[in-house]
Amino acid sequence: MPGGAVLDNRALGRASLARQLLLRRHGLGVEEAVEHLVGLQAQLANPPYVGLWSRLSGFALADLTELLTARDVVRGGLMRGTLHVATARDFRRLRPVLQPVFDKAQRGFFRRDTEGMDLGELTAFGASVLDARHSTNGELRAALAERWPERDATALLHSVQYLLPMLYVPPGGTWGAGGATPMATVESWLGGPLPEADGPAELILRYLAAFGPATVKDIQAWSGLTRLKQPVDELRPKLVTYRSAESGAELFDLPDAPRPDPDTPAPVRFLPEYDNLLVAYADRTRIISDEHRAITNTRNGSVAATVLVDGRVAGRWRIDRAAKTGPAALEAEMFVPLSPADREQVEAEGERLLAFIGEGGAVRVV
Repeated sequence: MPGGAVLDNRALGRASLARQLLLRRHGLGVEEAVEHLVGLQAQLANPPYVGLWSRLSGFALADLTELLTARDVVRGGLMRGTLHVATARDFRRLRPVLQPVFDKAQRGFFRRDTEGMDLGELTAFGASVLDARHSTNGELRAALAERWPERDATALLHSVQYLLPMLYVPPGGTWGAGGATPMATVESWLGGPLPEADGPAELILRYLAAFGPATVKDIQAWSGLTRLKQPVDELRPKLVTYRSAESGAELFDLPDAPRPDPDTPAPVRFLPEYDNLLVAYADRTRIISDEHRAITNTRNGSVAATVLVDGRVAGRWRIDRAAKTGPAALEAEMFVPLSPADREQVEAEGERLLAFIGEGGAVRVV
């Protein structure tokens, strides 16, 4: 396809599905897949497991838990300042580049609460607490309150969480693990400090490999970084460009990245809350209509678990446990009418999901 060619939303959607390993299940190792995806969003513990199950053949719950326990994969703050599971290699490479996102958030939310403080001293104290003993939010907050009794301890806690790269210690943050999760510094958990940031070029190229073709605004929305137009322009010799049929916006991509035929079949997939595919673009209409996005996204920032039919969000799903001791049911609430064949696929994929998470019960498509 020549540079400057026009791509419509269906073509963009198929490209995104290919990059996100959602056109078929792949035989990649879990660590390789997590790195290819540039991590998976992980505000909640369980969604990354479902996200990997939807993408990989033969994936089992223990596969990710073992990598987290072995410290090959970690859970900590990355893109947009939100929790992700990522390989330890990627966390070390990407967190320094993304630190301005966290610094900006600290200033935006807690500048007044920390006015007059030495933020370096605050960060160093938080690190000393975590290095002495892996600590939960409550424990770290208590230590900060004792050190600075005249300050708002909650604001200090959140400031440390923004300013100090830290990781969550298993078994907290693994499948089904509840309760408060202890935290550790990157230095103590991974055995050394983070390197210096070397600019956003690698981050941009990694994003395009996992999510392209995309606009500068898409890259900014995914990463949380701003002012990326110049870095993208500097990468132009390595990139190809297209034009969105719907918006007319310029799209950037890697020359050899997959861009499947728009008519490539796309299987039914169940995506978890906050799945990469639903949070990685400023313009998400390649995957979900604005009407349906208003249903799946709430004002407090939560993103529902969704059902893909023919490559687009066609519904949302949840596990219904009406009785604690009885079997669970998977309820798929569809936004669009389904053909008999699509309904059969939704039911079959729902049954496979229930089997994966070890739940008995039925699939209800409503």
